[in-house]
Amino acid sequence: MDIDAIFGESRTVSIPTKSAIYVWGYNQSGQTGRKGKEGNLRIPKQLPPELFGCPAGGNSRWLDIACGREHTAAVASDGSLFTWGANDFGQLGDGTEKSWKHPKKVKSLQSEFVISVSCGAHCTAAIAEPRESDGTISTRRLWVWGQNQGSNYPRLYWGAFAPNTVIRQVSCGAVHVVALSDDGLLQAWGYNEYGQLGRGVTNEGLQGAHIIKGYAKFLDEAPELVKIVQVSCGEYHTAAISEKGEVYTWGLGSMGQLGHCSLQSGDKELIPRRVVALDGILVKDIACGGVHTCALTTKGTLYAWGGSQAGQLGLGPQTGFFSCKPSDSEVMFRNLPALVIPYGVKHVACGHSHTLVSTKDGRIQGWGYNSYGQAANEKCTYAWFPSPVDWCVGEVRKLAAGGGHSAVLTDACSLKELCEFILADNVTLSNASQIEDIASRTGSDALARLCERLREHLLNGGNCNSEDDDEFGF
Repeated sequence: MDIDAIFGESRTVSIPTKSAIYVWGYNQSGQTGRKGKEGNLRIPKQLPPELFGCPAGGNSRWLDIACGREHTAAVASDGSLFTWGANDFGQLGDGTEKSWKHPKKVKSLQSEFVISVSCGAHCTAAIAEPRESDGTISTRRLWVWGQNQGSNYPRLYWGAFAPNTVIRQVSCGAVHVVALSDDGLLQAWGYNEYGQLGRGVTNEGLQGAHIIKGYAKFLDEAPELVKIVQVSCGEYHTAAISEKGEVYTWGLGSMGQLGHCSLQSGDKELIPRRVVALDGILVKDIACGGVHTCALTTKGTLYAWGGSQAGQLGLGPQTGFFSCKPSDSEVMFRNLPALVIPYGVKHVACGHSHTLVSTKDGRIQGWGYNSYGQAANEKCTYAWFPSPVDWCVGEVRKLAAGGGHSAVLTDACSLKELCEFILADNVTLSNASQIEDIASRTGSDALARLCERLREHLLNGGNCNSEDDDEFGF
């Protein structure tokens, strides 16, 4: 292949970095971002820069990606926020309730430099800094919109925090939101029927923001204040990591998603309580799904607990501790953390009923409910064990999982990775074997796997999509 034809205008002295967004799975509301395409997408597809107003072949870069129940949001390197998919509660932030099947820039935030985004079932939250900031002090502020957030446009929200509090992270659940300040405090608002706001009581109706002030380390000791460094909201439960690497959970625990041997209030835990089964294990990342939770340690070990009717724990359809056969009448859950992957995991994301991880060797693995292909390449309703997702090139920077769709943000930060991106854009059935051979001999494993999947896909009639069959135009 002609090298000039491959690189085109990108062949310069200084190789530019590049990143890509891949989205796949359920597409009822256009959340896979394919404009007029209606069908579900069973294989990851790279969203072209043109969809975001960038020129073809442009050096598009991405900072963050998030999936809600049926909508998606992405942050570009210039601080712009794009949203697409369902909008029945104003979660896209354009002031309307009209769904969009292709990315649109959130114009109300053009005066802000967006840093990160989180999507709930029907709401969205973003952390941003004013573009006119002199940069001498951090001014990371919280913006919220959609269901229960008081506006279909992004609105600045301090809640129980003092104005100008630096916001470190925000996470959205089904009907509640939790924000983390830079000094380690959590505030929560929304519905609290299952104690997911961590206030020690349940409430009816929409609740305003309050700072969580009690964390129970042991059952026989009074709760105390703990500094938090990360938080994640499930559908009706919440999990957080302390500065010591300890995991605290609260809210609904009916499917074991809190990781406790027993619960203090029926099927609920009303204040944050430490997961003692992880005692002595340093956790660096936490992710909550619909009724399951995953914890990633500093050593790359993955633990999971909670409901697994669809295989979202990755432990198979049956073990000695619980049964996950769909035909069983018994409750199918595990209420204590179980070891899923012993080492090598870098990132984890939990959707409603599926889980995604990326590993140090560059692989993406998924498991759980897979009716739309959101968890694995296999054509199966349930992926019971970690299964490969081999259609993405570049280094994985962020995973996102929603109600029935998934997204991955990857980067190319070297000449080799940039070559992989460009070659992937030019793969066809006629040259797939040649590119796969070159990729294998040069250690470009992701590109080699992509070529193999493509050949299988095209030779089998190209039926990877459940309702329509896109061309391989990534």
